[in-house]
Amino acid sequence: MGYPMAQNISKFFRLKVYNRTKNKTIGLENFNIKICESIDQVCKDCDFLITMLPSDNEVLDITPKLIQYMKKNSVVIDMSSTKVNTAKKIYTELKNKNINFLDAPVSGGPEGAKKATLAIMVGGDQNIFEKSTELLKTMGEPTWVGLNGSGQVAKLCNQIIVGINIGAVAEAIILCEKSGVDPKKLIKALKGGFADSLVLRNHGIRMIEKDFIPRGKNSTHLKDMVNILEQANKNDLDLPISKIIKLMFENLCKSGFSNDDHSSLYNEILKNSGAHSQN
Repeated sequence: MGYPMAQNISKFFRLKVYNRTKNKTIGLENFNIKICESIDQVCKDCDFLITMLPSDNEVLDITPKLIQYMKKNSVVIDMSSTKVNTAKKIYTELKNKNINFLDAPVSGGPEGAKKATLAIMVGGDQNIFEKSTELLKTMGEPTWVGLNGSGQVAKLCNQIIVGINIGAVAEAIILCEKSGVDPKKLIKALKGGFADSLVLRNHGIRMIEKDFIPRGKNSTHLKDMVNILEQANKNDLDLPISKIIKLMFENLCKSGFSNDDHSSLYNEILKNSGAHSQN
């Protein structure tokens, strides 16, 4: 997702980028984007720095380097999906060094990144959000949710809704298929009604076509479900449906399907339903 996000930013701002895996930046130079060789080079004289990393560990590992190389009063925007406590910890560490921080995870997948229509959920100081809004709008629709950590809370809530919705769509597609009804016509019939959704229209088609090439990986959604239940536990909450969805993603990952698209939850539900896959 970072590649098309960088392309969109470069249409409006001077941009330089760094990736540990350099071949992932190939071609960005064609968009007048400077390819950096190191973290210190990408941080040098930078007003805004955006990070988008796979997990909490990478975000935490890079923080001391940001403290070392980012100038005072600059803004670090982390668009990774992390634990709430990770966002709060980094906010405090950077703030103590006069560096501003926003947690700003996104939803919308690779297509949203390409079209610059990502939902961007932002936590942090409101004045820093307002200072960063023009930049964020190059990638999608930013919303200030609240103080530091609120963006990550919003992303967890997003993943509850998406995960449960994928499960509901899978059950509906399976019931439709086993009843001898064309599920593509079902999706058309539901358009505009209360059951209509992007998940139905996008993930539903993937299920019907058995197209599980990853856009959002099972391993990533499992990480999010683990974080959701951890955050719920800290608030003395029981989320029974989220527990079921988490277990299903866990089963898929244990069965060797970590890198399949999360719409392949269809296969786990199909297996548990007693039906057999049509692959």
